[in-house]
Amino acid sequence: MKRVYNFSAGPAVLPEEVLQQAANEMLCYQDTGQSVMEMSHRSAEYEAIIRSAEDILREIMGVPANYKVLFLQGGASLQFSMVPLNLMGGKTADYVVTGEFANKAAKEATKFGHVNRVASSEDQNFSYIPSFEVDKDAAYLHITTNNTIYGTRWTDIPDVSVPLVADMSSDILSRVYDVEKFGLIYAGAQKNLGAAGVTVVIIREDLIGHAPPDIPAMLDYAVHAKAGSLYNTPSTYAVYIVKLVCEWIRAQGGVTAIQTRNEAKAKLLYDYLDQSSMFNGTATPKDRSIMNVTFVTQSKELDAKFTSEAAKHGFINLKGHRAVGGMRASIYNAMPYSGVEELVQFMRRFEDENQNAK
Repeated sequence: MKRVYNFSAGPAVLPEEVLQQAANEMLCYQDTGQSVMEMSHRSAEYEAIIRSAEDILREIMGVPANYKVLFLQGGASLQFSMVPLNLMGGKTADYVVTGEFANKAAKEATKFGHVNRVASSEDQNFSYIPSFEVDKDAAYLHITTNNTIYGTRWTDIPDVSVPLVADMSSDILSRVYDVEKFGLIYAGAQKNLGAAGVTVVIIREDLIGHAPPDIPAMLDYAVHAKAGSLYNTPSTYAVYIVKLVCEWIRAQGGVTAIQTRNEAKAKLLYDYLDQSSMFNGTATPKDRSIMNVTFVTQSKELDAKFTSEAAKHGFINLKGHRAVGGMRASIYNAMPYSGVEELVQFMRRFEDENQNAK
């Protein structure tokens, strides 16, 4: 069966080379005589896998030596709780609310202390990144670097005097980030890092060890850092896929090369949207995401017809999030340029064939 172009926001498309290697190693990983799925997380063989995943991620992302890399579970949603539990320390935490998940993170943090929503773009349906001022006494500032649902991103990362915490679930490894600007980065794997089931946390060492004494062990960064992400059974196979994805990124020329390709894909699609008389982008141009391109037609009926016809032609998961409707093309690292190119060609044909429906 021919593979489709999968524009899902997550779990998302993976590099074919990664899928092929995983398939080749499914029954027997290297010369171990067993699958990674069957492997003890305490074995020397698995220890080599998880350490290699960390080493390559550090290399391609430029993670300094004074940061810990943790492979955790619970998705980014659990980090909405772990971050304030470990970092708030009785202080106020500042949050910039730029979308659904930023809002959820701020709401969850209120369970553990006072949250100051220093800015929000909800007044314009989260179509832009707002300006703000941070409290110099805040425990940290939390941002969501890319907003999957609304198609916006932080083009420029703010320089702040407090630890900067970032949810990078939908754009980690898609562009070059200066890790030293951040106190803590977290990301669910299922968009650019690999398969669902593992969450990467990159945390500066001085921010570890400040959790309350009665915090559950599984929610304490210090416990996981001391155990090298092996305090309990990790998502072993998902970590293995992260390793393969990181190897693939390195083979493509690293994150710099990936960013160049991502920008070219996004430009191709946005250039078409900007000249189209049927399709309109929904995000403010200066804040447009290069990962999640959101757009609409003039009617919900035409939106539905477009996504239906697109699926029949092999372009799947283009329907926008249920909270906003419209369309969304998620063009993560593994989406080839040809996929966006063919999508634009299909959109042109659809527009020509449906002129009277506008």
